Amino acid sequence: MAKIAPDPDPRRALATLAAARGDSLAALSAMLGRNPAYLQQYVRRGSPKLLGERDRRLLSDYLGVSEAILGAPPEHAAEFRVPKLNVVASAGPGALVDGEIALGTDTLDPGLARRLGLKDGQAAIIRVRGSSMEPGLFNGDHIVVDTASRTPRAKGGVYVIRIDDAVMVKRVALTGGTLVATSDNPAAGPVPDGRITVIGRVVWQMREPR
Repeated sequence: MAKIAPDPDPRRALATLAAARGDSLAALSAMLGRNPAYLQQYVRRGSPKLLGERDRRLLSDYLGVSEAILGAPPEHAAEFRVPKLNVVASAGPGALVDGEIALGTDTLDPGLARRLGLKDGQAAIIRVRGSSMEPGLFNGDHIVVDTASRTPRAKGGVYVIRIDDAVMVKRVALTGGTLVATSDNPAAGPVPDGRITVIGRVVWQMREPR
């Protein structure tokens, strides 16, 4: 996941983030319901001196960054902490586990957490093992799991599931009233038979350097 080094000046930071996404300041101003020159004047002339709370929040959500980068005072920039669980979500036949033990916590950018719809205490970070979900997920990737999202739809999505005592990450869809789990890699072996228990939906991935 590419990262842009934070700029201590929120005006320069906004200009850099907009350019990285290919968005003009005029387009972002329109997204805020402002006149096209609003953000250009903010960046180049410092007028307004600070972005309003509403504008800052909307830009933070859209750009996927902390409000602190856009000039929020410290009380608006609390870290979003996520437990890292001692569970390997196998993208192969399934990892046998005795339980979910927290190895510690990691942090997500609060803006990203909001954009993903995550709620405090209802998310986890889990490591992937195996190749059956390639090319979307690779061995060693870490995934963010929304544990509040446990109801797959007919069109399906990628979920961490448990079948008996095995935990794995699979594509899961509701077909004819039954949950069906499949692998994305056509060369993968069959998914084990058994009752599927959904742990949560995969909403983000952090790829290990290769």
